[in-house]
Amino acid sequence: MELSSVVVQTTPFDGQKPGTSGLRKKVKVFMEKHYTENFVQSIFNALGDKVKGSTLVVGGDGRYFSKQATNIIIRIASANGVGKLIIGHLGILSTPAVSCIIRRRNVLGGIVMTASHNPGGIQHDFGIKYNIENGGPAPDSVTDAIYEHTKIITEYKTTPALETDRLIDVLGSTTYKVDGRDFVVEVIDPTIDYVGLMKEIFNFPKLRDLIRGTEKRPQFHVLIDSMNGVTGVYVRRIFVEELGASPDHNVRRIVPLDNFGEIHPDPNLTYAKDLVDTVKANLQYNLGAAFDGDGDRNMIIGKDAFFVTPSDSLAVLANNLDCIPYFQKHGVHGFARSMPTAAAVDRVAEKLGKEMFEVPTGWKYFGNLMDAGRLSLCGEESFGTGSDHLREKDGIWAVLAWLSVIEHKNMSVEDILKEHWKIYGRNYFTRYDYEECDSDAANLMMHHLGQLLASKDIVGKSFASSGKSYTVRKADNFSYEDPIDNSVTKNQGVRILFEDGSRLIYRLSGTGSSGATIRVYIDSYEKENILADAQDMLKPLVEIGLQISQLKKFTGREAPTVIT
Repeated sequence: MELSSVVVQTTPFDGQKPGTSGLRKKVKVFMEKHYTENFVQSIFNALGDKVKGSTLVVGGDGRYFSKQATNIIIRIASANGVGKLIIGHLGILSTPAVSCIIRRRNVLGGIVMTASHNPGGIQHDFGIKYNIENGGPAPDSVTDAIYEHTKIITEYKTTPALETDRLIDVLGSTTYKVDGRDFVVEVIDPTIDYVGLMKEIFNFPKLRDLIRGTEKRPQFHVLIDSMNGVTGVYVRRIFVEELGASPDHNVRRIVPLDNFGEIHPDPNLTYAKDLVDTVKANLQYNLGAAFDGDGDRNMIIGKDAFFVTPSDSLAVLANNLDCIPYFQKHGVHGFARSMPTAAAVDRVAEKLGKEMFEVPTGWKYFGNLMDAGRLSLCGEESFGTGSDHLREKDGIWAVLAWLSVIEHKNMSVEDILKEHWKIYGRNYFTRYDYEECDSDAANLMMHHLGQLLASKDIVGKSFASSGKSYTVRKADNFSYEDPIDNSVTKNQGVRILFEDGSRLIYRLSGTGSSGATIRVYIDSYEKENILADAQDMLKPLVEIGLQISQLKKFTGREAPTVIT
């Protein structure tokens, strides 16, 4: 059947500016007439002639509105001259899997339907982002171009007669004739490429022996929680089918739901409390892990729910990469962290003689360093860890890496951390999130902090609380010059740096869909006192941070929504 595309007249929508990882809004915004179509067409407009005859990957975390958005993308792609779409079965692809498929199949890029760790369902959030040919999130130059097109768009192209409702329900390829051209839709098993890559990186037989136990080694009990997100299909395939974990006792919430079962799919101590409580109540579990909605974030806890901060997780993995076959083969070229992330990995880099990079928040900033061969492992304090095997953070990879370290060292999670702190000292770290604040109030607070920086009076000033005193060594708004392409990214967060190495950082998050999220990061390094309670150790600095920012005065908030 010969199909013809049509041109639909439209007008721009305000505010279609991609944030840190794409465009995120409430589902009902994306459901407005022409809204999703405008943004998808703007992606193709920004790509220009490259899209003609190209192959793109499409998939997402399965949240509400994913199927409708997939249908829109298929029709618009066909009308814009795309040659082929590779789509996960039922529209399911984790964000790391999208990156994997782009890289392994050498395609132009991918469109990812996700709002990551944000809640799902008709009352909550949806998102769309574009990943480029290296598999990573689009850089600022591309997202800025997409945004400019959203402001001037007057029409979009689509193929309305292309029947898509059941297309993604069946594995296999379908070829259509659209405007005289072949247009192919290939629906794939979402796990094949990704699992193949994981088996190249890790020693699966050793990990299976760890989880199942051997005559010489007792079973290592894990509890893996997909939080009703996209990783469920990968957890079943890897942990149950490949590594022999019990589907009844070692994994939970592995069926992806479009509303995530009405939970917040964010793997932290607040939103993954159910996992934490289960591991704490059942001492047979040696490790617990949780993932977010699209599978790029992870949380690690040990026996009795011993919590591993993302900053410490990054540092421990950096110190033990030699036990993973991938790094034995490819070597270790450098480490990086986002600016707000505690500096624990910096000390590992120094000891091992590796390059160390501090970048703005957003995984896209690691991509250039990886592509240039200068970065092997990186992470963010927001529960993201990954390596140069992909250009996205990767939750399942992080858990497999931790299991590899545990198998190699034959130690518990807690003992591995204590050994690490004894060698390197400990960065006590916490993050206070104030979600859905009034945007004007949040901006006023950041303006207040900007005025403090401009006055320069804060440098050299001392602040005291709970018997501890801190003197400001430096205060700035973080900027970053990419050492590969020399691009400059400014205004990435207000930093208050103290003489003892402690830090306060204030940022407005770019990952929410409404209002403003204020994040306050508190980081303090201790060389000797490494086994104290983190919240007790950080309490004075927390109080000083609230005093400096006057957060309560500006926002009216008595307490954070989430403490990490």
